Amino acid sequence: MITEKATSLKEKDKYAFEVATKATECQIKEAVEKAFKVKVRKVNVMTVPGKTRRFGRRHVTGSAWKKAMVTLEPGHKITFFEGV
Repeated sequence: MITEKATSLKEKDKYAFEVATKATECQIKEAVEKAFKVKVRKVNVMTVPGKTRRFGRRHVTGSAWKKAMVTLEPGHKITFFEGV
């Protein structure tokens, strides 16, 4: 995820990802370590509820999604997000 808050958290070696709704913390940790070849210290997971929007008279709720905040070990960086 590339947001203003996620960009500022890169200085603290924290990165945000949108993950599958059934993914566990262990699965997310293994996937990040394997994909980016870094060492993960901690994974925080939160479920973001869907937003309610109006279309005329109808109120429609969007689908919920899962967000993971990954903290890396000191000295490790994900270079994919550098310069964004």
